[in-house]
Amino acid sequence: MTKTTTRFGIIGTGRITRRLVADLQSTDHVAVTAIASRDAERARWYADQYGIENAVNGYDQLLARDDVDAVYVSLPPSMHAEWSIAAAESGRHVLCEKPLAMNLEQAKQIDTACRTHQVRWLDATGWLHHERSRAFEVWLLEQKFGKIGHISASVSFYEPFQSGDHRLDRSLGGGCLLDLAWYAGGLIVFASIDDLPISVQATAVMRGDVPIRVTALIKLSDDISATLSCGYDTATRKWFEIAGSKSSLICDDFTRPWTERPTRCWIHDSTGSVESHTFEGNQERNMIERLIGDEDLTPLHQQALQTQALLDAIDRSLQQGGQSVEVEGV
Repeated sequence: MTKTTTRFGIIGTGRITRRLVADLQSTDHVAVTAIASRDAERARWYADQYGIENAVNGYDQLLARDDVDAVYVSLPPSMHAEWSIAAAESGRHVLCEKPLAMNLEQAKQIDTACRTHQVRWLDATGWLHHERSRAFEVWLLEQKFGKIGHISASVSFYEPFQSGDHRLDRSLGGGCLLDLAWYAGGLIVFASIDDLPISVQATAVMRGDVPIRVTALIKLSDDISATLSCGYDTATRKWFEIAGSKSSLICDDFTRPWTERPTRCWIHDSTGSVESHTFEGNQERNMIERLIGDEDLTPLHQQALQTQALLDAIDRSLQQGGQSVEVEGV
């Protein structure tokens, strides 16, 4: 993709849309030209709120426009595959809200459609694109922490629901597994490097048929383990620890830096010494720039597909009463 302006259309008007639209509008070489809803009045209201010129009634009508080069799919997870694939088939690049899909099969279908129609895609997992996360990756590849033994990741958000919230409807992809576990599971995949998850045992606290808290023990190899915790019934957490033979990497806000605080992390060694690191940058704008740039996105595609495979395995373990199940390879 060149440095000419990439024109984005927004598919969906959910609560999460506002933040990403602002980042799109503040990224160089990007314009937001249209926003679509299945309700014309709702589309017009959101267009006015976000300063978008064109309000579109219907997602298919947005994909028919000649002023849209790429789309941001901001819909419940149950609709991600349908509209990401439709966008790819219409020749539009795709930025899809997380989780990428309801399951690995759908995620692979999105990847195949984008490759077939030669369009670029990313899941909108902002933390992967922060300068801090790039430092994490370098340190892991350099084996700065020694041999990794255990990875812990916890993400929670107490009762984030609104009236009619899709997160309480399993058919729409509701529950913390396809929401908060996308972050925690994604961190474990990210940190595992060559030792990807092999098997998992999981338990859940349910609200009806929707998991509101999930805990999982994950095997990465014979001597590397991980634990995942996420839920809607505990205070906000977004932390991880990557424990190695030399030191541990700790971060308390990896999904999104705390507002009005330094973007930070710490390295603790066996003597009690602590290295503190701080970083600058905007992860969402970095993500958008990568999508519209020329960088090979295959590693990020693999990250998304492997995360989806891990969540599928956690779900199978829950359905089987917490038995150990294998994680499907991608």
